[in-house]
Amino acid sequence: MALQRCVLLSVFGLALVAGGACAQELPTFALEMKNGRFSPEEIVVPAQTRFKLVLHNAGTDAEEFESLELKKEKVLAPGAKSFLVFAPLKPGSYRFFGEFHPDTAQGRIVAR
Repeated sequence: MALQRCVLLSVFGLALVAGGACAQELPTFALEMKNGRFSPEEIVVPAQTRFKLVLHNAGTDAEEFESLELKKEKVLAPGAKSFLVFAPLKPGSYRFFGEFHPDTAQGRIVAR
């Protein structure tokens, strides 16, 4: 009985520690889409760190965030908000674009 109690307390303790780690806020960055453009066009993020990118389509037409290098894609309706979570990136520059406006909707994520 005492052994079972120790095992249960150990498992419960690990769950609390894991829960605390999961509750930490991710670094978060905002990207607005409007009139076939991204703002900002360059987002600097910490290298080797998971992060969240909050997307907001402030325009009147659907818009898309797409990055072939990062294997991420999301289409947003007018006025919609959403987010993407990125795995830690190696230092470097990663291109993204809007497929509906490929000539003007260009940007990059820079991991430093």
